[in-house]
Amino acid sequence: MDYVQLGRTGLNVSRVVLGTMNFGPQTDEADSHAIMDQALEAGINFFDTANVYGWGANKGRTEEIIGSWFAQGGGRRDKTVLATKVYGNMSAEGAPWPNEDKLSALNIRRAAEASLKRLGTDYIDLYQFHHIDRSTPWEEIWQAIDVLIQQGKILYAGSSNFPGWAIARANETAARRGSVGLVSEQCLYNLAERRAEMEVIPAAQAYGLGVVPWSPLQGGLLGGVLRKEREGGGSRSLSGRSKDVLSDGAQRAQVQAYEDLCEKHGLEPGDVGLAWLLTRPGVTGPIVGPRTAEQLESAVRAVDLDLSGEFLGTLDEIFPGPGPAPEAFAW
Repeated sequence: MDYVQLGRTGLNVSRVVLGTMNFGPQTDEADSHAIMDQALEAGINFFDTANVYGWGANKGRTEEIIGSWFAQGGGRRDKTVLATKVYGNMSAEGAPWPNEDKLSALNIRRAAEASLKRLGTDYIDLYQFHHIDRSTPWEEIWQAIDVLIQQGKILYAGSSNFPGWAIARANETAARRGSVGLVSEQCLYNLAERRAEMEVIPAAQAYGLGVVPWSPLQGGLLGGVLRKEREGGGSRSLSGRSKDVLSDGAQRAQVQAYEDLCEKHGLEPGDVGLAWLLTRPGVTGPIVGPRTAEQLESAVRAVDLDLSGEFLGTLDEIFPGPGPAPEAFAW
């Protein structure tokens, strides 16, 4: 497994990130523990979660499963670079009580303490803002984060689903305060969804943030979905967005061209989708969210897949990006 530094931090992390969203809702505790053990054995040390994972009445359950895995010992916690998130409404149902969601200083403090308890650890390596909060001043957010850093409860802060302008504003405010600022951005990015190349990734690169793409296979769209459809297996992982793509003739043909290219070269579409992301400037590593041990094995294979320049060029022809900003948008 290859390792890189996470943005401008001193953290060395694996080029594949273990996403834990399925732990609890779709994968039981025992199997989740087995997948995390398998990940460490494969050299994956970067684990991503969020306080809301588990969903509904079970929010926080995923962090609890990770915590029970850490409790087994064997150096599990020390070997893991742990990332979790704050923002979501943690009420079991209905609207949250005031200050139980978003990024007020009070909620950041409460949410961090609650996550630490569920995770069974005394620190979080990367504490991420799950979404932008337009109502809380960045001065307040950084004051709360600086206190947590001074207390040793978190090491770094990162963002998720932020536009480029918010990354800039957050880090400019941090610089004025003498704070570390954001060190990573977790964004939607894959072959079929390349809008992040317009502003988000350039902003991340300019400010020294590591880019951690989520949904690297666009909800299963890039995982050989048409082949599975022909074979009668379907793909229960397809999101509504991806189903809409397949209902469009031109976009369906695009996915078919992608699968044909992969088949021509004897490659699995899912492996190619992950390997492509590893070639992209600024990308630390994609998040994979396996439900089973077999799905994790596929992600590990992708790290060793070397895509030729010609192959990458053909991928660009099938899934053209927006081009560099602002040059590609000039008159």
